[in-house]
Amino acid sequence: MWLIWAVIGRGFDRGSDDRAADRAAVSGMVRGDQNALADIYDRHARPVYSLALRILQDSADAEDVVQEVFTQAWRTVSTYDAARGAVGAWLLTMTRTRAIDRLRARHGRQHRLVNESRTSIAHDPTALQDVQLVTAEQVTAVRAALAALPALQRVAIELAYYEGLTHAEIAAQLEEPLGTVKTRIRAAMQKLRAALAEAV
Repeated sequence: MWLIWAVIGRGFDRGSDDRAADRAAVSGMVRGDQNALADIYDRHARPVYSLALRILQDSADAEDVVQEVFTQAWRTVSTYDAARGAVGAWLLTMTRTRAIDRLRARHGRQHRLVNESRTSIAHDPTALQDVQLVTAEQVTAVRAALAALPALQRVAIELAYYEGLTHAEIAAQLEEPLGTVKTRIRAAMQKLRAALAEAV
């Protein structure tokens, strides 16, 4: 279970000046201005690193994700749409995706190692297979349900339930109205419940 994401609580209390600076920096990045990228990095690297660390629980992997996110931001800045969310939300969405991909790859390696070690241990194969099957089905259902959510709903759910942020903190972090965040979380929970009920 992931712990509360307390270390960045105040990092997203951003005012209109910060939002304007973010938009100006994005415009600079589109023109190829590396100083604009440095500006975005200076203001957003901490929350990007914190989210990656919360997911991965490994500082070296989190640092790699930070580098990957800002490299991806530089390469894909022309696709950024301010109407779909703030710069911080855009970067956190990329962070979440990169970190979870890395986590899945790590778990895949660990799963192979565990399976190799189990072959040398005496056990009841049918009982172990039953437990693995149930767990695999549950994990698959949850992952599929989360993956099916729109990106902004998924980010709001993860900040609320994995990171322990309040609705007001999420609204400040994503630079969205509180009512919008509550509506997104409520809609996402309804979709998750429906998807998981069908999977059972």
